[in-house]
Amino acid sequence: MNRQRPFFNFLVAGAIALLMIAIAGCSFAKSPGNLGASTTQPGAAIFVSKLAPVMVSLLTNPDQLQAWEREKELSKLKTSLLTKSGIDYKQDIQPWLGDEITLAVTTLDIDRDFENGKQPGYLMALATKKPEKSREFVELLFSKRVLAGANLVVEQYKGAKLLYDNSQPQQDLLVGGVVDGFVLFANDPKVLRDAINNVQVPDLNLTSSPQYQKATQQLPKESVAVAFLNLPTVAQWQGLELPEPTYNSQIISLALNPKGLLAETSFLTSSATVTPSSPLSKPVDALQYIPTSASLVIASSHLNDLANSDLAQLWTQVKTAISGSGTDIVSRVVQPLKELQESRNINLQQDIFSWVQGEYALALLPREDQITPDWMFVVEKLAGVPEGISRLDAIASAIGLSTSTLSLDQQKISAWAELTAAIQQTDRKERPKYGIEAKVQGVHTTLGNYEIFASNLETLNEAIAAKENSLIKDRSFQNSIATIPRPNQGYVYLDWTKSQDLLERQLPILKLVEVVGKPFFNSLRSLTVSSYGSEPGTLKGGIFFQLYK
Repeated sequence: MNRQRPFFNFLVAGAIALLMIAIAGCSFAKSPGNLGASTTQPGAAIFVSKLAPVMVSLLTNPDQLQAWEREKELSKLKTSLLTKSGIDYKQDIQPWLGDEITLAVTTLDIDRDFENGKQPGYLMALATKKPEKSREFVELLFSKRVLAGANLVVEQYKGAKLLYDNSQPQQDLLVGGVVDGFVLFANDPKVLRDAINNVQVPDLNLTSSPQYQKATQQLPKESVAVAFLNLPTVAQWQGLELPEPTYNSQIISLALNPKGLLAETSFLTSSATVTPSSPLSKPVDALQYIPTSASLVIASSHLNDLANSDLAQLWTQVKTAISGSGTDIVSRVVQPLKELQESRNINLQQDIFSWVQGEYALALLPREDQITPDWMFVVEKLAGVPEGISRLDAIASAIGLSTSTLSLDQQKISAWAELTAAIQQTDRKERPKYGIEAKVQGVHTTLGNYEIFASNLETLNEAIAAKENSLIKDRSFQNSIATIPRPNQGYVYLDWTKSQDLLERQLPILKLVEVVGKPFFNSLRSLTVSSYGSEPGTLKGGIFFQLYK
């Protein structure tokens, strides 16, 4: 029957949804420490090939999430998922389910015959604390499928009993069994046989991979979820181009925090990497001039070295994989930078980045009456800054802009403006009156030890007045950066509420992601990205998701 066909898809969707609920729910946990994982490494890794593209694991029992879900998302998930299978969670699953749920893409093509199309192999492993009870569950599940019209097959393979039906099309198979403390489900008998082989021949499974062993050493003990990715294979699976990748694997962990959730990631490589970006031991003082109205802020130091850093090396790999051409897709979000390069013929690396040797902070400020946000750029005024400003003056002059000086509340301001003649019509007996209109393209001024650039006078005035209402004094921002280890390479801070409209316009796919992860996005307040750590061959960083209580 058709209602039985997509059952494995329901299992996969359920595993992913459990992770989304875990992320959203942590904002309501009164005592996050009570949700610590029983282990920091997935036990199901022994079933997964070391060549597998990706493995994702929830390292806590989903029933522990039930106590702190806000809108009963988990209960709704169980109801919608299991009503399609005729299984009762409380009676049939809860008694035996342990502290791990792992989902893996084991291979890009099960039969390795690309002529008949690609059919990825999927494996799902659920830890069991009562093997006999879990065996009863598997037999119950397949007996219900038989009653629905399936033709049951029972296979003994290397001491394990496998159950599946062969009455459905190949792509709709469900295979199950209980092996070494786990209930296993797969979308093809070969996937489950391979999983058993991986246990019996340890050199085949993920735990024998040097990259995986090195990656798991980076995991914090309090992780509640973990993902491991074989990056070249993931790129191939998704049809992305990844020529000569620098980083060949990645591990991601999720840990609960009283104010949100910290996702830490490590990119690993066996080849030589360039020097890490310069570390900072304290917040960037340039943030004192960024107002709290900013929606996106990037703050760090030594922008002149960025192109030669490990971060730039990673970003080159990421944008090449996604775009296939190396085009800087982030410019769609930081739209003012893209327009600055295209309309003003400015090379950001040569004309601006090269002379920013100290601290800097770049901010976008959304406006209700315009699509493109205003921008602000704060630079520590070291020796090379005056020369850099002179270079920008020359570029402005070359494209027909006028450089002038004016005062704003006794503050000396330099402006680049496009001057045009304005004619004011009068009575026919009088000659027309002529004037000059100035369309400001950019302004800058000196405050303390910093030079502040802005898109217009209104935005620059916000920086001048930001001393008592600056981002660095904002409690929400302070809470976000407090979770990031020091020293680090600075921050990318995004206020979700203020940035949501802009991001949805520039990245339409985000709306679909928000629908899937509604509990999480409804709770999201801000996210902060940073890079830290200096272990050879490893680029480590984190994203802190600050959530509403």
